[in-house]
Amino acid sequence: MVPTRFLDPVVRSLEVLFGLIMVLVITASIDTVSAGEADVHDVLLAALGCNLAWGVIDAVMYLMTNYADRARGLTVLKAIRATPEPSRAQPLIAALLPRGLAAMLGPPELEPVRQRLIATPETPQGGLRYDDYMGALGVFLLVFLSTLPVIAPFLFMSDARAALRVSQGIGLVMLFGAGWSLGVFTGRSGWHTGVVMMGIGAVLAATAFVLGG
Repeated sequence: MVPTRFLDPVVRSLEVLFGLIMVLVITASIDTVSAGEADVHDVLLAALGCNLAWGVIDAVMYLMTNYADRARGLTVLKAIRATPEPSRAQPLIAALLPRGLAAMLGPPELEPVRQRLIATPETPQGGLRYDDYMGALGVFLLVFLSTLPVIAPFLFMSDARAALRVSQGIGLVMLFGAGWSLGVFTGRSGWHTGVVMMGIGAVLAATAFVLGG
């Protein structure tokens, strides 16, 4: 099972958005007037292949990001332990925190953290862990599986024009769902964020299609 912390609503929403944009751009290239079964089949294979490839790429980038973040954390930890002056070590700790949180903390709050880091003899292990690989698998599945509902109408409907409309409708519903999840997670209106996500996805997909993406 992929750890929940790697699949929080922000990650899910962004990965689904990415996968949907890719497949919507490809399915939009179907000529609904002259498309035959062979043309639709080729487009479906292209959609599957494209999201399969980008799912792998996104998963690898996820691993690289985790590796770089962990390596940076260990480097900063060593620097904190090697710096005897609190006034120099505390900014290093603050730099690892989210910007909004770091702005709220001063020396009185950061100093106990510095002392705890110095007093703890254990040093976290660098490199990639099992959780990282499982998180990368989750990223891959999100990108690739988001393809399937969108291309399903072309597999079960003989009318390419109608299938394209249903496919686009499914894509918009999925975008809304991803936005809803993101909105609830961030404490905002699920409806508002869902509609915004639909608009962003539609605009980005249209832009990519016009630019030849």
